[in-house]
Amino acid sequence: MTPVPRKSKQRNARQNSNVFAMIDKQQIQELKKAFDLMDMNHDEVVDAEDLKAILEYLGQPATPDLIEQMMSEAPGPHINFMVFLTLMADKLTGTDPEQVIAKAFAAFDDEGKGKINADYLRECMTTMGDRFTDQEVDIMFKGAAIDEQGNFDYKDFVRVLKHGE
Repeated sequence: MTPVPRKSKQRNARQNSNVFAMIDKQQIQELKKAFDLMDMNHDEVVDAEDLKAILEYLGQPATPDLIEQMMSEAPGPHINFMVFLTLMADKLTGTDPEQVIAKAFAAFDDEGKGKINADYLRECMTTMGDRFTDQEVDIMFKGAAIDEQGNFDYKDFVRVLKHGE
């Protein structure tokens, strides 16, 4: 009897984003057209110069601050089509970029270690701002790694939230 090979739990490069589950084929085609229009120099990436050129073409102010803000959403100095697709899928599905979610948690991380005491975070989330219920916090903590010291690893949580296990 031949053993059945097990599926690997490791992800390959194409599996680390669920962008194709978030948007349909028609949206991908429309976003490709938009990307091609933004790629003013046709080098298959959108960079700060492309953004400046397209904003000026549209009659919008292309201030350095605006360009920097737009580029800061990308993980690098330029945006290829897959990065663009991921950014746009996040916008279309109403989820915040990974950095925005991590910064929200970082506000509670005084030491900057990527971890927050889970009891402290629960108290903050159930008593401040748009309050969560204890059940909602339980759901968030259910899939999260809380270490032996009772700390919530929000960096890992955000990664899993945005990219899956």
